[in-house]
Amino acid sequence: MIDWHIVCDFDGTITPTDVIDNVLQRFAGPEWETIEQQWLDGHIGSRECLSRQLALIKATPSELLAYFDSVEIDPDFPDFVDHVMGLGASIEVVSDGIEQGIARILSRHYVTLLPILANRLRQVDQNSWRIDFPYASDACRAASGNCKCKSTPHNKRVLVIGDGKSDMCVASTADFVFAKGSLADYCVAHQIPHARFDSFAQVPALLAQLPQGIAANAASFVENQELFHHV
Repeated sequence: MIDWHIVCDFDGTITPTDVIDNVLQRFAGPEWETIEQQWLDGHIGSRECLSRQLALIKATPSELLAYFDSVEIDPDFPDFVDHVMGLGASIEVVSDGIEQGIARILSRHYVTLLPILANRLRQVDQNSWRIDFPYASDACRAASGNCKCKSTPHNKRVLVIGDGKSDMCVASTADFVFAKGSLADYCVAHQIPHARFDSFAQVPALLAQLPQGIAANAASFVENQELFHHV
């Protein structure tokens, strides 16, 4: 897989739950849910959504770290990382979540070598926070905090692994998608070549079935989609 680059989402993909949603449930007032619905309905982008939501958090650094240290990941993810690196593929965790939380959670599960492209939490005072967007783009069609399309190299085939709304834009331009949750439904609705999966235990077998040497939008590629849709 030396010609492949993997863009892997974090929240709901590597983790069974959404880390930011859980942080907001624990440390923010209920108004975060109204902001979330505005994002889900397409009225605002995730950059505005996260800026407004993270400003609601009231938590000390130790409280946030204690929560991050409670988060579990898919138990097969570390073996998946070793597997794809052994195959020669490049892989990055590209998330609209919090870089510090992702790094801490992954390192606790002995995944320490992956590049992480995500938003950064900044402390305002003892228990208040803001969020910075080092990977945002004014040209981002989805107005995302992290423009995932920016992370895709032009000299490799791109495999996206994700579960939801923040992955939909980059999935539309990828060579192939491994999807669960609402991203899988989106791929079906928009005829994006993909495979459904539930856990990373399934992914090595799916990798072995990836068509080689052609782009995802080629007609011969699309003919093979049914094999993947029903995995």
